[in-house]
Amino acid sequence: MAVTAPKPAPRPRRVTILGSTGSVGCNTVDLIERNAGAFTVEALTAYTNVDLLAQQARSLHPRVVVIGDPARYRDLKLALAGTGIEVAAGTAALVEAAALPSDWVMSAIVGAAGLEPTLAAVRRGAVIALANKECLVCAGDLLMKEVRAGGAVVLPVDSEHNAIFQVFDFDRAEQVERIILTASGGPFRCLDLAAMAHVTPQQAIAHPNWDMGAKISVDSATMMNKGLELIEAKHLFPVPEERIEILIHPQSVVHSLVGYVDGSLLAQLGSPDMRTPIAYALGWPNRLATPANRLDLAALGNLTFEAPDPVRFPALRLARQSLQTGGLTPTILNAANEIAVHGFLAGRIGFLAIAEIVERVLDQTPPAPMSDLDVVREADRRARAAAEQLIAAR
Repeated sequence: MAVTAPKPAPRPRRVTILGSTGSVGCNTVDLIERNAGAFTVEALTAYTNVDLLAQQARSLHPRVVVIGDPARYRDLKLALAGTGIEVAAGTAALVEAAALPSDWVMSAIVGAAGLEPTLAAVRRGAVIALANKECLVCAGDLLMKEVRAGGAVVLPVDSEHNAIFQVFDFDRAEQVERIILTASGGPFRCLDLAAMAHVTPQQAIAHPNWDMGAKISVDSATMMNKGLELIEAKHLFPVPEERIEILIHPQSVVHSLVGYVDGSLLAQLGSPDMRTPIAYALGWPNRLATPANRLDLAALGNLTFEAPDPVRFPALRLARQSLQTGGLTPTILNAANEIAVHGFLAGRIGFLAIAEIVERVLDQTPPAPMSDLDVVREADRRARAAAEQLIAAR
């Protein structure tokens, strides 16, 4: 992915936040509020959280606010009565909000639901701050084709990919030998399989370092999030899959590394605060001040690293195999995982069953090429239905 810095951004920069009430969205709102005058907000969207969305809208005064769940439209309309802010609802309205003429779009809708709004922003050539893993996992080939055709720029917001982006020499990519994605290992890094079989959703969402939503926290606990990031990295950076490594780093200080042919290994370090990568994307090509804690390396004392255990974390193997197979296989992986995680959070299956469900769906689905978005939607639908059937049969 060649990246060219834009001309100086207009001031104030016009921004849209897709998924403004989630963890990434709230941190983006916080940074915009701390930099009053540097940004104007074109649109804010959420799916069900009317109260927080209305609060954000009253603070940032966007042109449009969209609630994804049509049943909440009236509540949002009442909450913003007298503000002059346009209110809309539904899936089509989310896509229309993404298509509005902002300069910069935060793509932070969780799951496959974020794909079509993100594509709408890509097609008009916006700068996309990509916090939605599933866009690249479900339809990476299609999305990056649209990025090239529309002249859009994708800035990764995941702390790991953002770290790589900061130290990757795109002008001399042939000199990059490998990239290393770091992972905290989640809350169960030291548990054996017998203990992992009995963990609860409450334990799984208690991430030791990061403050994230429930679904992403469970993905961290299974290490599926790192598998999804492996697939993302293949689309974002011109490095072959076999030269993308994963390393557990429990302190979450070294966010990822890039190795060069001369043996140099460049890393980006920072406190585990999502406002740092968000600010990098929000201010790019300049940097934006954040209130993130500054690292005290002497106080940290030690930074440790270890290889992930493939037996206790089979999601890593499933993700790498899906990337190697290609086509619609990563789409199926992601869809099955979303359903399995929701099943675990609802108490319908155990923790270890998440990867088991995903593997069974992959095993019963033959590989197929990714030709267009309709094919992606159908593969996603079928994989979800298959995962639901497997959960119901347990």
